[in-house]
Amino acid sequence: MIRSIRHSRESKVPLLGQFGVGRPFRFATFCGRDQVGRGAGVKAVVYDRYGSPDLLRVEEVPVPSPAAGQVRVKIAATSVNLSDWECLLGSPAYARIGGLLFPACRTLGSDIAGLVDDVGEGVTRFRPGDEVYGDNLRLKGGFAEYTLAPESALAHKPAQLTFVEASTIPQAGAIALQGTKSAVTGRRVLINGAGGGSGSFAIQLAKRVGAHVTGVDNVSKLDFMRSVGADHVIDYRRDDFTRTSQPYDLILDLAAHRSVFAYRRALAPGGAYWCVGGSVPTLLRVLTAGRLVGRLTGRAIRILAVKEGPAHFEPLAALCITGDVRIHIHRAFALDEVPAALAHVGEGRASGKVVVVLS
Repeated sequence: MIRSIRHSRESKVPLLGQFGVGRPFRFATFCGRDQVGRGAGVKAVVYDRYGSPDLLRVEEVPVPSPAAGQVRVKIAATSVNLSDWECLLGSPAYARIGGLLFPACRTLGSDIAGLVDDVGEGVTRFRPGDEVYGDNLRLKGGFAEYTLAPESALAHKPAQLTFVEASTIPQAGAIALQGTKSAVTGRRVLINGAGGGSGSFAIQLAKRVGAHVTGVDNVSKLDFMRSVGADHVIDYRRDDFTRTSQPYDLILDLAAHRSVFAYRRALAPGGAYWCVGGSVPTLLRVLTAGRLVGRLTGRAIRILAVKEGPAHFEPLAALCITGDVRIHIHRAFALDEVPAALAHVGEGRASGKVVVVLS
């Protein structure tokens, strides 16, 4: 499936292989209308049609039963991503892949952390009682007491991290690591949408290698971006970062909506622009015209196809354990507060990560 391309200030849009910007377009989640289950009911936040947060409700659902290769996780914490907000709204259009008229998954939430409760046939890496975390974008279900996840999506949670901390890492960490991979000492790096989860990690990673970092987001996040290491900050509502006298060597764009020519203008010769989220028209322009314009002008203008899985987020967890990168949690919500948690992220009010905590 096309992973997600990040939209808004930190979301996902599917692109050749992932769903959303930031992740290769990954065709929607194939979780179906419900996860198969049996036994006593457990609490889950569900919705049956696209729309606003008031369509969400807490409902008792059957305990999901793991199929071959799946793990049942008792959820302790699930962090909120803009992809959750988009899948709630059913907008942009890519958010409906896999569920054109009705949501593909009744329960949202993909960045999970918790305890293994049961395993399906063929699972060898985990057993009941193990502490795990991971990006469960394919099946979602994190805003519930229990969910199912493919064995391949999960990693053992480091003992040094709490469940809440671990839940913030998988999606945001993978994007930040891969988006700043080419940052080096003395180079100018700009991160658009830097006040969210991926952005706050990306600022720290770029600063860690000695780059000069500019963060772009709304005015309420300017101080936050400075606090995590940004050398310079821009309020996107006041200033256009593409109109600069000092072009950038690397641009990581988590909220793309400008023209390919504007991005070219903001890049120094030999520079690279990576799009990891934004409007569908912009993503398509970057995917098509961006490569040609970049090649003709000695720059790279492309969508970043983010690789997923434990191998791509565990390196960030290791940096968090050593203190080289800090985890910033804006606010924690309870399960019955999921509508408010989603609105908080979707409306751009969160600096860093928002987490739904179950235990």
